[in-house]
This record gives sequence, C-alpha cells and structure tokens, in this order.
Amino acid sequence: MDPDLVEMIAAVFAHNPDGPNEALGSRSINRRLWSVLGDVGMTRLTEAEESGGSGATWRESAVLLSTAAAHAARVPLAEHDLLAGYLLDSAGLKRGEAIRTACVLDADGTASAVPWAGAVDGIVLLWNRNGWRVTDVPVSGISLDPGANLAAEPRDRISVDVDALDGTPVPDSVFEIFRLRGALARSLQTCGAMERVLDICVEHTGARVQFGRPLAKFQAVQHMGAAIAAESSLARAAAENAVNVAVEYGWDDGRTVFAVAAAKATTAQAATVVARNAHQILGAIGFTMEHELHRYTNRILSWRSEFGSVRHWEDILTDFAVTAGSGAVWELIEGRS
Repeated sequence: MDPDLVEMIAAVFAHNPDGPNEALGSRSINRRLWSVLGDVGMTRLTEAEESGGSGATWRESAVLLSTAAAHAARVPLAEHDLLAGYLLDSAGLKRGEAIRTACVLDADGTASAVPWAGAVDGIVLLWNRNGWRVTDVPVSGISLDPGANLAAEPRDRISVDVDALDGTPVPDSVFEIFRLRGALARSLQTCGAMERVLDICVEHTGARVQFGRPLAKFQAVQHMGAAIAAESSLARAAAENAVNVAVEYGWDDGRTVFAVAAAKATTAQAATVVARNAHQILGAIGFTMEHELHRYTNRILSWRSEFGSVRHWEDILTDFAVTAGSGAVWELIEGRS
C-alpha cells in the first residue's frame, strides 16, 4: 500500500472530526467531512476513472474503511461506494453525485435495519421478482420507519411497492456478492475500531494510577490488554487476507467466499473479547456518554450481526471444511483449493 495514500487518508479524518452532535449519536451524516472526502476522490474510490471515480481497488478501500472506523466517522463510505455503487455498476446505471445506501428487499417490499436510509439522498434496491433486479430510488419515494443500532447509527426499516418498481435485471450472483462485500466491509471497519480501542486502553492504563502505580503494571490488566491486541491482530490478518484474495481471484471464486467467511467470523468473535476486556480495563468511565470508548465498542458489537450472523459465516466455514475433507483442510486454509 502506498504510504502517501495512507498518510493522506489519516490526515483527512484527523483534521475533520465529527462534531458534538455526531459524537453523541446524531442521525445525520457528517456532510462537511463527506465534502472533503469527495474533493480528494474518496467517496467514489472504486468507481471507474472514465465515469468520474478514482479507479481504486479494495486494497485502498480497506485503508479508507478502517481509518474511518478508527475515527468513528459518521459517513456511509461502505454503503455508498462498495455496495450501492456496486449494484449500480452491475445494472449498468450511472452513480452520479447523490449519497446512497443499498439494501435487499424481502418479497413484500420491505427491508429492516437499512444503514443510513433516512440520512442519504437515495437508496439502491435489490430484489427478486422472477430474477434479481436493481433500481435506484430517491428517499422521498419510500416509506421509512426510523431505527438505530446499539451505537445509535441509523438502521431504518423501509417499505416500497415492488409492483411499481421498474428494475434492471442483474445476474443471480449479484445477491451473494453483495452480501460478501458487505460482510468484508464490516470486517474491515471492525478492525479499525478495535485498533482504536486498543489505543484507548494503552493510553488509559499508562496514565491511570491505582495503589501507587500505573494500571499497566498490574498483571491482570496486562493480560486483558494482551488479549485485545492478539484478537485485533488476528482479525486484521484475516480481513486483509480476504481483501487480497478478492482482488486476486474475484468475488465469484470459492476461495474468496471462504476468506470472507473467515474474516467475518474472526472479527465478530474478536469484537466480543475486545469490548468485554476494554470495559473491564476502563471500568465505569468507559460507559459514560462523555467518554469515547463506547462509540467503538457499541459499533463493533452491532456490526457483528450485519450482513450475516456469526453462526451463518461459521456454518459456511464448516461446509467448506467438510467438503474438503481431512486431507485437504490445510490446502483450503492456504487458499490452494
């Protein structure tokens, strides 16, 4: 990865933090930050250059998503570019400048827990009516019931009349790839947030003195901190491997499915350990609205079940292992089968 790109992305978020309203759970997007990101080509990162995008890959997107999560930024980068943008590209539709999210409709034309639905300009819909179809609708054209996840991020229920929709047919594979992309995006965001949690714990235990010495000197605290570091590193390795596999082999390759399933399951399990240990290390202060810790722990706990539950992805891993058989499991892990 280009170190200059990494430095630039970090600088954008560092110099454009969320304001007090966003920090306390506002349903709005940080439009000022979004504008800055747009100016440097980050909001249309994977869109083709000939269409006005940056023409980047998931490797660059991985840095962007992780950095945004590490700053608890209230911007729908994954939803807008990697999900809605992907569906529009699959259907041959133009992306344009509107901020979008995306979702899969049930048979009755509803979708629950749609990220940022009430805060964006439009929603790209994917639904199955004699084959999968995609359409782009303005938020004003849907019925919306506001909701939120544990971290107070907008997760709204929407409802549309599917009989009135005029969608563009897309291949059946689009649905599964959409879910894979969403799962990997959440895995990368979880990694960024967990790494910030580790930083918070290190800062706290180094500065906080108890019984005449820093908390970092207590063995029990060291063990909990070490577990956070280990789980975060394992999750990062799994997520980055999935990115590399997806870029090399494509989203419809079985190796990519396995790698994404491993990343999602690993980051989801790590999130439980990281959140638990971090709040034990910081004690009551970590639960207060004024402290930043809960902004990250609530997010990683919420993201665990988005785009497939932990059980769903672990079942996929199990199916792969059973199919490979005991003699080929290592080859499966190495990505050679």
